[in-house]
Formats: sequence, structure tokens, C-alpha cells
Amino acid sequence: MTYERIVEIVKKTTAQLGITEYELYYDASSNMGCETFQQEIDSFTSGASCTMQMRVVKDGKMGVATTELVSEEEIEALIARAVENATVTENDDKPLLYAGGAEYRQVPECPENNATSAELKAFALDGARILYGTDERMSDGTACAAEVWNSEEHILNSNGLNLSRKGSGCVTYLMAALDNSTEKQMDYKIFRTAFDEIDREAEAKEIAKAAAAKFGAGSVKTGTYDIVIDRQSMMQILSTFLPSFYADNVQKGLSALNKSALGTDIASPKVTITDDPFLPGNNLQTAFDGEGVPTYTKNIIENGQLKLFLHNLTTALKDGVESTGNGQRSGAKITTGVFNLLIQPGTVSKDELLAMADGGIYVTEMKGFHAGADLTTGDFSIESAGFMIEGGKVGRAVKSFTVAGNFFTLLKDIVELDNNLDTKGHAYRRIMCPDVLVRGMAVAGE
Repeated sequence: MTYERIVEIVKKTTAQLGITEYELYYDASSNMGCETFQQEIDSFTSGASCTMQMRVVKDGKMGVATTELVSEEEIEALIARAVENATVTENDDKPLLYAGGAEYRQVPECPENNATSAELKAFALDGARILYGTDERMSDGTACAAEVWNSEEHILNSNGLNLSRKGSGCVTYLMAALDNSTEKQMDYKIFRTAFDEIDREAEAKEIAKAAAAKFGAGSVKTGTYDIVIDRQSMMQILSTFLPSFYADNVQKGLSALNKSALGTDIASPKVTITDDPFLPGNNLQTAFDGEGVPTYTKNIIENGQLKLFLHNLTTALKDGVESTGNGQRSGAKITTGVFNLLIQPGTVSKDELLAMADGGIYVTEMKGFHAGADLTTGDFSIESAGFMIEGGKVGRAVKSFTVAGNFFTLLKDIVELDNNLDTKGHAYRRIMCPDVLVRGMAVAGE
């Protein structure tokens, strides 16, 4: 059934039921992926899915219903369920459907991904071959995986809103597992660019070298250290505490921040955090959010100062402000999310950053954020691994130490950021960070 036919059924059925306020959200996608094991294809998957959601307003209440079936009978039943749900909802929030009529930025058209299963398998097998050829210590666990996907999304409502976008993408990961007969070490890298944009020979060598560098990792003495946090670990930290900037959490007291923090310095002057739906080079630029509100580029923190919280329509109404265009679909709920979130890079090289932290620790791995971080206070205590910084350079490997602190204190204690921000890749939602230098963090080791 075409989307146009679905719209006809929605308009006819809502009219029959006397529903004058409604919204249709339609999301369809297809994907195909494979993964290797011992230089053979270990798994291959392909599939397609379609989700339709109706939101209707009846007697001042919002009713929501969702389905993954596409037929005339199911669409009619979907609308009826949404109407019924409106009669039993206990949510007192004012039902909001975006009024429309706004101007939307023109974004590049995203071409459909037409990769075949044979091409996908060949790419994965070749990636595995390259990995195994970089180091004789490669062992089971070494793998290459590749996936391609296409999607289309539509939002239509009774206010005249009628928005559409199409997307496609590729995801690849290369994982090296080295075994030197006494221990096994791994490293990996994920790519979100077109397959032909990846220099797999060079990347495989870099990943294998990173895994080998972890052999013989020692311990760290408990103390206070200057720490360089690598981009991946900083991304994990920012991702964990990002909900602190969501207005919904601020309003519910689930964030360490409150409205009085707006306009105050909550980070180092070196820190600017930007949400950019139009990141150059990304073919999945986004002109509207999950509610149909126009998006725009915004600084959440600018030179250390908190400029705004991220809003959807409901949270914006509660605070008497405009939505920031960060509404996001999450099942039957409208939540808040980001697009391309990045900590703006600094002006020094990685080598210069390490030299500034001589005698400190270069943290390259952090795990356990689900248990070791408290969103309401900003506190964290995370098991980590990395390298000592010796003579201003990466030195001996170290592991099994804990880095503890507070997210907002960390932001204030950032003294420098490197100038190498990896913005390559296509995705609707990403978080990107440079390496950062933080003074005087507590480390628990031996």
C-alpha cells in the first residue's frame, strides 16, 4: 500500500469519527547486514519494517496508538484505538500538534542505497582478509561487519503539516583480536561512511597496533592525575550526562541543573557544545524534528556559559519558550533528543595535548556507565584503562583503575582540547568529541 493511499484512509476515517485534530506518523525502513568469523560469513540478515502511529485529540485529551501492520482495516482500527485511548488517558499535559506554516531549511537529497547482498558479503570478507593480514597474532574474535539501510519518514497532521524525508546509510566495523599466547587484547573502530571511503588497509593496521599496545598492561597508583580523555571515552561521558540538558528532566528534578543555571558559567571557557542538524558532509541532514518543528543549529554551552535547555513542544509550553526543535519519537511518547552533537575542537594537536599532561594518564577505555554514573548529581566512578603519559608521550599501558569525579566539575576543569574532531560519517544522531585535557582528577588504583 502506498503512503498516499494511507493518507486517504486516515482522512476519510477521522472525518467519519468526527476527529478534527489528528497526526499520522509513518516510518518505514529496510536493512541488510553480514558479519564474519574466521574469514567466513558467520551471519547474514535482511529485513524491512513499517511503523504507523496515530495521535488524535478528543475532548481535550491526546490518544495514541501504534501498529506495524499496513492494511485498510488495520488503519481504521488504529484510529479507533487512538480515539479510545484518548478517553482513558490520565496525562494532564495539553495535547499539542505542531501548527505548521513554518519555513524549513533545504537539505541535500539522500540517495537510496542499492548495494546487493553479494557486494555486502564481498566487502565483509575482504575486510576480514585485510585484518588477518596485518598481524600474525590475529585470532578468533577478529571480524568485519557491514550493514546498509534505507528509510522514509512522513508526518501529516490536521493543521496542514505534511513533511517527508528519506535516508540511507552504511555502517561498518573492523575488530582486531590479538593473542600472544599469554593474553588476548582487542580493539575496534566503527565507520558510518560509504564503503569506498574507508581506507581499510590503513585502518586495519591502526586497529591492530592499538590492540597490540595493550599487551602487558600494568597498574596505576592511587592519586590525583592530569588526565587526557580520548574522543571515544569523552563521547561516552557526554552521552551519559546529555539528558541533564533536556528540559523535561530539568522540570522533573532529574537533572543536576535547574533553570537558574541558564546564562551562568557551568564549564570552562574552552568548552562549546553544539547541536547541529546540518553538519557539513552528513547526507542525513534534518530539517524537522519528530514533531515537525523546524530544526536549527544551536549552542547548548557557549564558551562555558549555559545558553539553553533542549525542548520539545510540551516542555517548551511549560517553560513559556519556543521549542528548540529537539522533539523525538520514542515508542508512543514524544521525548527529547539531539542530532549531531559535538564539543567544538580546540587549537592544539594531540601531541601538544599529551605534552601538557606529562606524568598523567591517557584514558582510552571506560566502561560501566550504566552503574557508575548518577544523572541527578553528575557524579561518576568508572572503571578505565589507557596509558601513562611519559616524557609527554603515550607510554606504558595501564588497566583496572577507576576514574571518579563529577561531570560538571570535569567540564569546568577542561584546560585544553585537541584540534582533531572526526566528523566523518552519515547518521541522523551522533555525538562527536575531541580529546580533552582535565586537571587533577581522582584515580583509584593499587
